[in-house]
Amino acid sequence: MIHVNDLHKYYGEAHVLRGISCDIQPSEVVCIIGPSGSGKSTFLRCLNALETASAGEIIVNGYAVHDKKSNLNLIRETAGMVFQRFNLFPHMTVLENIIMAPMSLKGLSRTQATELARTLLSKVGLADKIQAWPTSLSGGQQQRVAIARALAMSPDIMLFDEPTSALDPELVSEVLDVMKNLAGEGMTMVIVTHEMAFAREVADRVIFIDQGIIQEQGSPQAIFNAPQNPRTQRFLSNFRG
Repeated sequence: MIHVNDLHKYYGEAHVLRGISCDIQPSEVVCIIGPSGSGKSTFLRCLNALETASAGEIIVNGYAVHDKKSNLNLIRETAGMVFQRFNLFPHMTVLENIIMAPMSLKGLSRTQATELARTLLSKVGLADKIQAWPTSLSGGQQQRVAIARALAMSPDIMLFDEPTSALDPELVSEVLDVMKNLAGEGMTMVIVTHEMAFAREVADRVIFIDQGIIQEQGSPQAIFNAPQNPRTQRFLSNFRG
């Protein structure tokens, strides 16, 4: 589903990604962990062309991300993204936030898009909020609406950039439960997260990034129970501490 070869990203003189290569298979759930500022979010944003790679190759579901002039809309349709912040339009209801993209980009009628929105809101446990305004919702509810909005484009891949980092602790589980259900349905997912218990439970593979390099990757059992790289060991030790 995703092929990355020798990915580099510079911001001026700052070399943020330093030759990342990896492949992500259909229905695989990959959690990316690492310290703040290590390049995790930049890597994720490069996957759907929110950031332009400085060098290297990215293929997402058969589309070359570096050729984004011709493939951008296809890339954005095939790889839905959920951000740290919910980015809902406050002047639109929950329904309007969800149906806007599938109506304008996929050609759905309002009736079709509304039925899709109802189905997706039921999936994320918010069927009764279809006419609510975003400002009336809790942070966890807003993030679940954001997930429904991304799913409305029928993506083959879901990218999550620390989707619980802006939430109060008591609201985290409701978002993680939605993501667990998606994983159980076989959705291909790449998740940047600091939720180590979630990564241990849900991931098929965990990738540890530090200083713009994949330092170590493997099964959750291998990474959390017996990390081999000293940087991974220090990171997980500090996290537990």
